[in-house]
Amino acid sequence: MPFQELLAKIAKGPKASKDLTWDEAKQATKALIEGEATPAQVGAFLIAMRFKMESVTELAAFTATARQYVPPLAVSKDLALVDVPSYAGKQDTFHALIAASIVASAAGAAILMHGYDGVPNRPGSAGVLKALGIPIDQDSKVVAENVNKKGFAYLDIGLYHPPLYRFLDMRQELGVRNVFHPVARLLNPARAAAQVIGLSHPPHFEKTAEALRMLGCPRAFVVRGVEGDPELSLAAATRVLELRDERITPLGIGPKDFGMAFGSSREMAGFPPEQRDREADLLRRILQNQVPGGPKDWVLINAAMLLYAAGKGASLTACLPAARAALEGGAAARKLDELVQEPVSAGSGKRI
Repeated sequence: MPFQELLAKIAKGPKASKDLTWDEAKQATKALIEGEATPAQVGAFLIAMRFKMESVTELAAFTATARQYVPPLAVSKDLALVDVPSYAGKQDTFHALIAASIVASAAGAAILMHGYDGVPNRPGSAGVLKALGIPIDQDSKVVAENVNKKGFAYLDIGLYHPPLYRFLDMRQELGVRNVFHPVARLLNPARAAAQVIGLSHPPHFEKTAEALRMLGCPRAFVVRGVEGDPELSLAAATRVLELRDERITPLGIGPKDFGMAFGSSREMAGFPPEQRDREADLLRRILQNQVPGGPKDWVLINAAMLLYAAGKGASLTACLPAARAALEGGAAARKLDELVQEPVSAGSGKRI
């Protein structure tokens, strides 16, 4: 089918537009990634899909097709691996997800975090990881080695999947997100058996869980997270959809489920973009068990969620003691020391 016909199918307006079939969505993705569509067609397609909204089938087909252009990371199947996309960026809160991932790694899970730092005025995880001294610009081979050896690594999506990154970066030009933003969250570069995905866009909440099921994901948490990252809130109950064995279960998870009191938004407060070093210092002190109260509790409940996703406990509550032991016993601080290293080697890739 000519690309014009695919475009016309989704762009006829609220009443006449139709969803693409699986095969049509795959064809459209290939045309976009391989440059067969003209610049005008690319922009028109992305905006038309933005207005129509992706169906579950389209979202799954776009993701399945995007995965075909890059090989999966060579991460050991013996690891309790959790895929953790971080694409939203932050304005008001600190990146509890980073500290929680390191705690979970210290407690026996393996975490692959991926993302990019391209959302205007919303600093992402990469800058904070860099301020901590954790590499953020290594190629996929080195990232896989770090996950295998150390249980944590960050993958720059621009280095791993340049065509997909190109569409993410179009947010700067178009002014709005496009279909490749949810695709990036679903990409699962190492094909982990467990995915923990955060989002803030309500129409994508149920669709994301359904798309994961269509893609054959064994286990996932879809989280209406803090500022769009996959984080449970300390100050309110968080809506979560758990996918397990093809069954989707809605949950409302709050601190009380972990035997903790609700905290305040002030205890979750972050830092301005130019103060990433201060945020890195806060995370470092949390991991060294030097920060009591709300910030510590916020990291612990999210570490417990990651451990539960990794299959390290029968329930969220059952995973909290392992997270607490890793933090209070010094394993999390040692894990941070293990992850911090000198600037990337000559063999590492860099986005140009």
